[in-house]
Amino acid sequence: MPEARVIPLRPDDEEPRLPPPSSASWEEQVADGLEFLRRRVTGDYDTDEFGFDPDLTDHVLLPLLRPLFERWFRVETHGVENVPATGGGLVVANHSGTLPLDAMMATVALHDDHPARRRLRLLGADLVFDLPFIGSLSRKLGSTLACNEDAERLLTGGELVGVFPEGFKGIGKPFRERYTLQRFGRGGFVTAALRTGTPIIPCAIVGAEEAYPMIGNVKTVARLLGLPYFPVTPTFPALGPLGLVPLPSKWLIAFGEPIETASYGPAAAEDPMLVFNLTDQVRETIQQSLYQLLLQRKSVWG
Repeated sequence: MPEARVIPLRPDDEEPRLPPPSSASWEEQVADGLEFLRRRVTGDYDTDEFGFDPDLTDHVLLPLLRPLFERWFRVETHGVENVPATGGGLVVANHSGTLPLDAMMATVALHDDHPARRRLRLLGADLVFDLPFIGSLSRKLGSTLACNEDAERLLTGGELVGVFPEGFKGIGKPFRERYTLQRFGRGGFVTAALRTGTPIIPCAIVGAEEAYPMIGNVKTVARLLGLPYFPVTPTFPALGPLGLVPLPSKWLIAFGEPIETASYGPAAAEDPMLVFNLTDQVRETIQQSLYQLLLQRKSVWG
């Protein structure tokens, strides 16, 4: 069985953050904004076959997420040098926090902190794309269905794909189980990597668990609404819409050394034992790295 590797960190030497694309002068920002509006009005912009709209992402969606990333959660990113600058790659991360903010913060981290400004193409559950407005917005941000066919097409096309194998089991787990990984399913993400010969990059995210601490689950309401869970947090639903504001927890995101798959060959995707072993290796690597990050974090609030 392959040996799990802990994600290396540099606790005393935080990696320098690249200036965000929005750090231009106000005159340049105004001119850029006007040009963006012209493109939207005239339809002079492109989307890919999955609905990804890079123009809208760069000028609207990422700027909306940056205040959360930089000021509210004060995210520290480690190990971005482990993420390939070009070509396909599968980023596999833990999932937590009641709402999938961890996926959004990982997207900002790779775009703003990676020298190559890499875009993370997230794989999401069917429910995400069934939601009005949210589903369409997710497509525009680059997300697509969590199925092997879409994942393999993106990986073959040289994209960086993000997957959260715990799914709703991860983001819907109670606070008392924080930072304890749930099952990783049957290893579909490993078969996608094997078939395309792309590396798997383990990713550990600390901070999301405290942003929306889930202390209860009203299963009856969840069933009536067709949701996997209906969360009760210290602020929701007691404070109404105000309870949807996340708590300002301190976040750390670490990307581990790539686990190469090309040497196995595409046929290895049909070997259930190899798929199981690689899945377990990735899971154990992320779990150990979560423990390491928790030890490094000085306090929940920063």
